Amino acid sequence: MHVPVMLEEALDALQVRAAGRYVDGTAGGGGHAAAIAERLGPDGRLLALDRDVEAVARVKLRLAPWSNQVHVEHANYSELESTTRRAGLAPVDGILLDLGMSSFQLEPQRGFSFSNDAALDMRMDQTQPTTAADLVQQLDETALAAVIWRLGEEPASRRIARAIVAERAQAPITTTGRLAAVVERAVGGRHGKLHPATRVFQALRIAVNEELDHLTAGLEAALRLLAPGGRLVVISFHSLEDRIVKHTLLAHAGRWENLAAGGRRWAGTPPAVRLVTRRPLAPTPEECERNPRARSAKLRAAERTEAPS
Repeated sequence: MHVPVMLEEALDALQVRAAGRYVDGTAGGGGHAAAIAERLGPDGRLLALDRDVEAVARVKLRLAPWSNQVHVEHANYSELESTTRRAGLAPVDGILLDLGMSSFQLEPQRGFSFSNDAALDMRMDQTQPTTAADLVQQLDETALAAVIWRLGEEPASRRIARAIVAERAQAPITTTGRLAAVVERAVGGRHGKLHPATRVFQALRIAVNEELDHLTAGLEAALRLLAPGGRLVVISFHSLEDRIVKHTLLAHAGRWENLAAGGRRWAGTPPAVRLVTRRPLAPTPEECERNPRARSAKLRAAERTEAPS
């Protein structure tokens, strides 16, 4: 069964109330959602979303014991606001976004990992048309290098893009194993613990699923949905995500400025929030030992305040 990352820390930050209204925007394996549902009373409500159609089916089964309080829907968390309002739940008391991949998505046939050779897919939403193989085949060398550099922070991005373009000229690159082998040859073999294709696969996954654009939209939507006192909790897994979460929350936290003529003015992006975590929380060493997927996790949280005048 999928093990939720930083479960206790997320629940503590959300401060789940029995009669509260909550949204899990990335239900995944259903672990966080089930833990929230367990804490709800008869009047509590939970909306669980996921962009992965297979995840939605699994979560519906897992949350069946709380069917009177829980609604599960296939949706991207960038559509959080419209989906939540359509469900009649807005405003809400808490929103959770776990940006990590579900262990189910790491199964070979999904094409996210090079551990096993499989079709180069990487779509989190299987209903969307573009796969990683499409990007690898269609992007020109400059665009491919830009994706690998910007989204994978890979120093050898140009060399790798050049190798991919040369290889695909012989035959389309359609499997994870072949792409990993091309990257490995391009950088001169493996050095250290990290496989040389790791950053390339991250970059393609983010590009295929437009993850950073969806994250920005989802964060803004979440903050608009929160009732005063409601909390947003976000668990991220790499620096690109965490940077967006950090700067978005800081912008909405704002600050009060003293005016020369007297009084104060709030400088920030509405709606206003209070930072619950000044620094991101990290998983305990014990959790990292039990669940290696948690090692890179960072949790940030903010609480909605009354909007400043």
